[in-house]
Amino acid sequence: MNFTKLVPSVFYKNLSDGLKLFVDCLQFSIEHQDLNASQPYCVLKKDGLSIMLFQDEQLAEEHNPELRLVTNNIEEVYAKVSSSHPHLLHPNLNKVTLRPWGAKEFAIADMQLGIRFQQWE
Repeated sequence: MNFTKLVPSVFYKNLSDGLKLFVDCLQFSIEHQDLNASQPYCVLKKDGLSIMLFQDEQLAEEHNPELRLVTNNIEEVYAKVSSSHPHLLHPNLNKVTLRPWGAKEFAIADMQLGIRFQQWE
């Protein structure tokens, strides 16, 4: 078996909340959107990564995923996110911190999703 990409699906009560996080804060681009579908959705991309955001109130209440984004420059990511969207910093990991397992990490969260940023030493 050979896989070339993993594309997570995240469900939001209101799709605009997900777009604020991924497009406004993390600078993903909208590659495709269908806002008039029975289940509105967007396909977002950045740096070879893809994610699908869906608007579905029931599934949003059932699923609260956490994603990890690995970077080679966590200080740069932290500087951009903390200056442009400080309200998204997770209170339990709101600074770049060296974790016992050897990764530097910080986290953000909105009402639906948590994202942990990692840089391995």
